[in-house]
Amino acid sequence: MSRRRYLIAYDIAHPRRLRLTCKVMEGYGDRLQYSVFLCDLSGAELAQWERDIRPVLNLGEDSIVVIDLGRPETVRMQCLGVMRQIPHSGPTVV
Repeated sequence: MSRRRYLIAYDIAHPRRLRLTCKVMEGYGDRLQYSVFLCDLSGAELAQWERDIRPVLNLGEDSIVVIDLGRPETVRMQCLGVMRQIPHSGPTVV
């Protein structure tokens, strides 16, 4: 199953929902900034992420942006200022 790299950013209006959103996101990707995650996901994992995140949100107040960056091995990233640890592409063995 092929993976794609997604940049996911969120703006959550309520502190409790913000904490819950962060918990869900930590299970799917690596934090780049406070509300920005980089996630390498298969189609099934992306669908599961959406099933997990929807109950946490108030769609009238909160927003999440999902940007498909393509295959992880083809994404080039550049950082200006303090260097962030950028996740490598491919699977991680724990």
